Amino acid sequence: MQMRTLGKSGVQVAPIVLGGNVFGWTADEKTSFAILDAFVDRSFNFIDTADVYSRWVPGHKGGESEAILGKWFAQSGKRNKVVIATKVGMEMPDFGSGLKAEYIERAVEASLKRLETDHIDLYQSHKDDASTPLEETLRAYDALIRAGKVRMIGASNYTGARLTEAMDTSSKNGLPEYVTLQPEYNLHARKEYETDLAPVVAKYGLAVIPYFSLAAGFLTGKYKKVEDTKGTSREKSLAKYFDERGERILKALDYVAKETGAPQASIALAWLLAQPHIAGPIASATSTKQLESLFAAADLKLTDAQLKTLTEASVY
Repeated sequence: MQMRTLGKSGVQVAPIVLGGNVFGWTADEKTSFAILDAFVDRSFNFIDTADVYSRWVPGHKGGESEAILGKWFAQSGKRNKVVIATKVGMEMPDFGSGLKAEYIERAVEASLKRLETDHIDLYQSHKDDASTPLEETLRAYDALIRAGKVRMIGASNYTGARLTEAMDTSSKNGLPEYVTLQPEYNLHARKEYETDLAPVVAKYGLAVIPYFSLAAGFLTGKYKKVEDTKGTSREKSLAKYFDERGERILKALDYVAKETGAPQASIALAWLLAQPHIAGPIASATSTKQLESLFAAADLKLTDAQLKTLTEASVY
């Protein structure tokens, strides 16, 4: 397995990022611990979560994923084996939202407490906050980095124009730069990233860690038709993928799967890993068995012909 570098930071990470959105949601504490142990014991070291995970679950307020990770760090003693990424900015009930300095200062302390750690490796703006000057946000991050509470920063859900503005603001004011971008990007969701964000990523040398890399499970091959999603926890989020283009993508994945003998999930992730500037796609698992297709993706090298098949099938 070849490690990759997070932008200009020099930090080395494995090429698959474990998504923490399921911890405390579709994976209970015991299952989450087993998944985390299996992931790290195979020398994978990059885990992504957010303070808001999983507030969408009835009765949850956010922080559930970070709390499970914190308990696992405390019990396993494996904190030093992990590059932990979390996010700030989404609405937290009875707490706040946004990227104002005062809010970031409170939010980071809450995340550190839940994670049971003294620092966050990658702290990410979960979404752009147009109501807050970029310089204010970046100065808040600068203070956290100077205090040793954060190692580096990243952006998520920014437009190309706002990301450019943020990078230029950092350069102009001698402030920390975003080293990563976390956009939605997969075989089905390509246009927005490739047309708006990819040029900015290339210009500033950012590392990309795509979310929804398996399109909520659509690209795994588990669901052959929309009827297969009925009654699942992701029924609503999956429906949009079953269009004519989605059908072409599934057929292409099936074709390459038969050629390689690899799971469709591994192929979809390997296609992402073959794209420029990708440090590692984010993928979650609700069982240790599901991790196997993620592990396989890290070493799967698709041929030029196979990559072309997938790229042409998913053209927008």
